[in-house]
Amino acid sequence: MGVIYVMVPAALLFAVAAVAAFIWAARSGQFDDADTPPVRILHDDDPSP
Repeated sequence: MGVIYVMVPAALLFAVAAVAAFIWAARSGQFDDADTPPVRILHDDDPSP
């Protein structure tokens, strides 16, 4: 039963860290262009001379 006193705060700390990481990523522009990367592989690169 004593382990619950460690695991609940650890889980809450992990959840807060995950939300903070998501907010930081959203504000820094990580999710701005979600359409280009999947189709980038379809574009042919020009051969180097």
